[in-house]
Amino acid sequence: MTATTEERWEPTHGDPYHPVPYRPERMEAAESLSRSAELRDRMQQRRTVRRFSSDPVPEQVVRDAIACAATAPSGAHQQPWTFVLVRDPEIRRLIREEAEREERISYDGRLGEEWLAALRPLGTDAVKTHLTDAPALIVVFQQRYWLGEDGARRKHYYVDESVGIAVGMLLSALHLSGLAALIHTPSPMRFLSQVLRRPENEKAFAVIPVGYPAEDCQVPDLKRKALDQVMVEA
Repeated sequence: MTATTEERWEPTHGDPYHPVPYRPERMEAAESLSRSAELRDRMQQRRTVRRFSSDPVPEQVVRDAIACAATAPSGAHQQPWTFVLVRDPEIRRLIREEAEREERISYDGRLGEEWLAALRPLGTDAVKTHLTDAPALIVVFQQRYWLGEDGARRKHYYVDESVGIAVGMLLSALHLSGLAALIHTPSPMRFLSQVLRRPENEKAFAVIPVGYPAEDCQVPDLKRKALDQVMVEA
């Protein structure tokens, strides 16, 4: 997914406003209702998976999901994200090794009892088999500022919000394409920049294993809040 020289994106900075027409075809109400109901049902089936099959997944499906994520809105349209697709088993092994090192410290006391108590219903621990069992990892980096090839810098705005929205769209795209995923955020995550040799302007945001659930996969018996518990009308 590397852009050619002619297509390479460059940030705008003080450029004039150039609007273009936007006239999407309006969907009929009946079709809109049908699609929204289907989408709601399918998204209700989404679960965080920690037990993955090692079976390979179609690479183009993952690439398409990342492309969907990259359509997310962002502050000043600066698109402050990088998605690193990791399939190499040795790199995934290194990531797991470093992640488990940090997780052991966290579970041995760094998290604090309140946070550990909140995690117990999820059955998590410092062992992160998903990082090597899943056939692919998507490591998401947030670009704190734009860094040009000549070393020039330009500040990015609303980076956390923009990358968070993109990751949400990525999870949705993966699920709707038939794949399972997990948000993993070992803390601290500086080792990811080192292992993946990312530039100085990028900071790791999340590691997302991607694949199919293992045949013996189990998930916590959790309930989501009802709509009237998360939405109010004003």
